[in-house]
Amino acid sequence: MSFADKISSIRIILIPVFVSLLIYSETHPAMRYFAVAVFVLAVLSDFFDGMVARIKKEKSELGQIIDPLADKLLLLTAFITLLLLKEYPMYLWLVLIVVSRDLIISFGFAILKMLKIEIEISPSFWGKFTTFSQMITIFWILLKVPYHFYISLVAAAFTLISGLDYFLRGVRALNAKINPSSR
Repeated sequence: MSFADKISSIRIILIPVFVSLLIYSETHPAMRYFAVAVFVLAVLSDFFDGMVARIKKEKSELGQIIDPLADKLLLLTAFITLLLLKEYPMYLWLVLIVVSRDLIISFGFAILKMLKIEIEISPSFWGKFTTFSQMITIFWILLKVPYHFYISLVAAAFTLISGLDYFLRGVRALNAKINPSSR
């Protein structure tokens, strides 16, 4: 396991710590700031694992799986937990968009694998903006910053655009398999 993979693993380990702190923040408001600190640490680990992998040229198969998995677990857990804790101004419609997009992408990927269609797992431009906007949205909601509705709209827009982008990538891969002469 490379050093970058270990950093990604730490992000996964921080998820239950983050959720626990959020839950305790309902009865102990100061815990919210510890939850914010853990979330920021997890977000920074996402930046650092990529930087370490590039600098040390440690791109691994495990890293290509664990890094996006850590991101998805962190973000989905944060969105769902914030929705369930009524103290935070999380929107059901945003959580539904985020969760639906990730489920559709996962099911699409599984279908392509079952059909033995190879597709490169790589983040798109839109996917990176989506992850960033979702992280910012969670951060704003954790801090209860005014205008969180507008930042939520931005995250929803990027989530929908990137979902459509990944869907079209899957359709192109499927079409290339079914009709190889159309390449």
